[in-house]
Amino acid sequence: MVACGLDFGTSNTTLGLNHPGGPRLCRLEGTHETVPSAIFFGADGSSCIGRAAISAYIEGTEGRLMRALKSVLGSALLEETTRIGRDRAPFREVIARFIAAVKARAEEQADGEITAVVHGRPVHFVDGDAEGDRAAENALREIAHGIGFRDILFQYEPIAAALDYEQQIAGEEIALIADIGGGTSDFSIVRISPERRNLADRSSDILANDGVRIGGTDFDRLLSLATLMPLLGYGTPMKRAGLDVPSSYFHDLASWHSINRLYEPKVLREIREVRREAQAPERLERLMQVIEERRGHALAGVVEAAKIDLAAGPQTRIPLEWMEPGLALGITQPELASITALLADRIAARIDMLLKDAGLRRSDVDALFLTGGSTRLAHVREAIVQAVGEGRVVEGDTFGSVGVGLTIEAKRHFGP
Repeated sequence: MVACGLDFGTSNTTLGLNHPGGPRLCRLEGTHETVPSAIFFGADGSSCIGRAAISAYIEGTEGRLMRALKSVLGSALLEETTRIGRDRAPFREVIARFIAAVKARAEEQADGEITAVVHGRPVHFVDGDAEGDRAAENALREIAHGIGFRDILFQYEPIAAALDYEQQIAGEEIALIADIGGGTSDFSIVRISPERRNLADRSSDILANDGVRIGGTDFDRLLSLATLMPLLGYGTPMKRAGLDVPSSYFHDLASWHSINRLYEPKVLREIREVRREAQAPERLERLMQVIEERRGHALAGVVEAAKIDLAAGPQTRIPLEWMEPGLALGITQPELASITALLADRIAARIDMLLKDAGLRRSDVDALFLTGGSTRLAHVREAIVQAVGEGRVVEGDTFGSVGVGLTIEAKRHFGP
């Protein structure tokens, strides 16, 4: 039996295998251990994943790009179909094709079939809906079976990150694990030590688990709606008093998994009608251009890039000359923090609830282990650190900790 740990993420995916020297993430795309969770379907029937998928889209290859595939789990979209060329395919099939491609690349490095998997999952696929949460996990299990995994287990992503962190400590600690990913923010408080990491049953070491369906794509969406979408007509008035341009187009355009809805022929017809009755028709013309040229994912990409820039510097600029000569959008770090402050506050509030569930005070936490791309945002990081107090802050592998921990779990359950 060959077993793996699979972190199918909203933004990026990793897969790890156990070797004599320990767990190791596979190189899933060239020299990269991460592969963006994206798939491109060419008009000629071909498909590709990851960076190649994004490049095909950016270079103007005729076809369709889909990103943030994991966001479909736990939503009504999972049971729907989506247009691919002249046909329609279930979203389940799209997810299956992506994960199957990842599995095949890992099997090339494993020199054989991978039959067992420890699949990562957020603490909650769906907030406040236990039945929806079970349905999302069952769907992922069915997809895994369908692509050839015979033995399938699930582990919470923050627990997996804790297993990775446990490999580097010298004594017993109570650690709070914060995994702020592309689609969810997940937390665990875990008792860890060099001696405990060899135990078969770690259930008593998990002191509390919690999570919320807020992640990096939500920061992207709010940033886009507040800064970019008004240039396309969002929030502008109609000629009829008391009415604004319908907002649904802009919410779809600002959400990775909904962008392709706008490419249905009827949508463009609707927007043409709206433009005639809008007080700022020139802005709706920009929206029409985005849809006609199928630049929705490109817009979402530049907003995501702007957010990443603002995690490292005080300001950034989004060039929009392709839309209109001289058009550009400047955004500052304080603007990002202001626009997304409620998201950061909701993430931090979960930590207070987690400590109460565990019956602990802030001072009981020895270490705060941070992983996931959104922990790079200064105001998110500050909110989490303040919620924990004086615990030591430890930086995990931003995109690899969960995958490594799932691989450790795979060895524990299935052997080398």
